[in-house]
Amino acid sequence: MSPLNEQAGLGLCRAYLRSQGQNLEQSAREGHWPHPGPAITLSYQTGAGAHEMAEELALILQRHESTATPAWTVFDRELVERVLEDHQLPRSIARYMPEDRRSFIRDVMDELVGLRPPSWVLVPQIAETVLQLAEAGRVILVGRGASFITARLPNVFHVRLIASLPTRIERVRKAENLPPREAARLITRSDRGRGRYVKAHFHGRVGDDLQYHLVVNTDRIPLPEAAELVAEAARRSFHESLEPKV
Repeated sequence: MSPLNEQAGLGLCRAYLRSQGQNLEQSAREGHWPHPGPAITLSYQTGAGAHEMAEELALILQRHESTATPAWTVFDRELVERVLEDHQLPRSIARYMPEDRRSFIRDVMDELVGLRPPSWVLVPQIAETVLQLAEAGRVILVGRGASFITARLPNVFHVRLIASLPTRIERVRKAENLPPREAARLITRSDRGRGRYVKAHFHGRVGDDLQYHLVVNTDRIPLPEAAELVAEAARRSFHESLEPKV
């Protein structure tokens, strides 16, 4: 993501949070608690196009919303920023928060020398922030075990993006300006790390198709069409799960 796009994404996230804060204040004044809004999680193989599709998906979903509701907002890399803000942690910690399992010894050593809090502190803080965002609604939560954290919430639609290795290598090669061999290594390292992270902290398996409402192969379905497909399936799911029961 370019610095310009990253700043734009952070601006959208901050606007969303301000809007939600105002809504909560109004609800408190009126004496009622708002119902959870719709939310989507995106799990993905590295290079399957999750970040690009999340942005397109937010635009599609927003077209069906009224101007009175908060805009659909993607929390991707910005989710780490939100966690740090929520828990008054320095932003320098962000680089020590990869999606990977850390050894107990490494955690202890980092805590002793003041580099960062240990995983058993940070991961629950991430989970708390993910739950808060999912319950507020109109968010697309990318990675960070969000599908496992929100698995029991009826207002959340879970998606997994996959693609063939050659396709993913080509996407990562172009995005990161890497030779093919380095792109393949980055994919392997990222996917293994993400798998270890989910297994260690949520006792799950990212490749378990039963965890998701929808698994999309972006080899077969181009990203713009995939975003349309996810949006339509999610809207149907939200209508069924969030409509008042009589």
